[in-house]
Amino acid sequence: MSLYKYVPHPHIARRKQQGPVKVADQIDGVTPNGRIAVRLTALVGTMTAAYLFAGIALLALPSVLGYDWLPPRTLLIVAWISQTFIQLVMLAVLQIGQNLQAKGADARAQQTYLDAEAVLAEALKIQEHLAAQDELLAKLAPLEQQVTALTLGKLGG
Repeated sequence: MSLYKYVPHPHIARRKQQGPVKVADQIDGVTPNGRIAVRLTALVGTMTAAYLFAGIALLALPSVLGYDWLPPRTLLIVAWISQTFIQLVMLAVLQIGQNLQAKGADARAQQTYLDAEAVLAEALKIQEHLAAQDELLAKLAPLEQQVTALTLGKLGG
C-alpha cells in the first residue's frame, strides 16, 4: 500500500517522443526560397565567406590607391559584385534566413519553458511525497517511543 501515487507531468512523455528542436525542423513546409535563404545564411556566416568577401574587397584596393593594375572593366565588375550584389541581394536573403532561424530559436525557447515547467511540477510532486512521508513518520513517532520503552523495560528488568 502506497501513501503517494506518482503521476508524471504530461510534458515528460511528449518531450521523450519529440526530441530537441532544430532549425532543420523549422524548415519543413517552408518554400524552396526559404530553404535557400537558410542555407545561404549558414554559408555566409562562415569564416570562409568572410575571407572570400575580404579577397573581393582587396581586389579593388590597388586601384583605389592609384595603382591601376586591373583593367577598368574588371574594376567595375568587382565593385558591382561587392557593392551591389553582396550588399543589396544578400541583405534580403540573410534577413529571410535569420527570420527562419529565429523561428527555431523561438521553438527552442518554448520547449525550454515547458521543460522547466515540467521540472517544477515534478519538484512540487516530490514535496507532496515528502509531506506524506513526514505525516506518516509523525504518526509512527509515538509507536517508536513505546517500542523503545518496552525494549528498555525488558533490558532493565
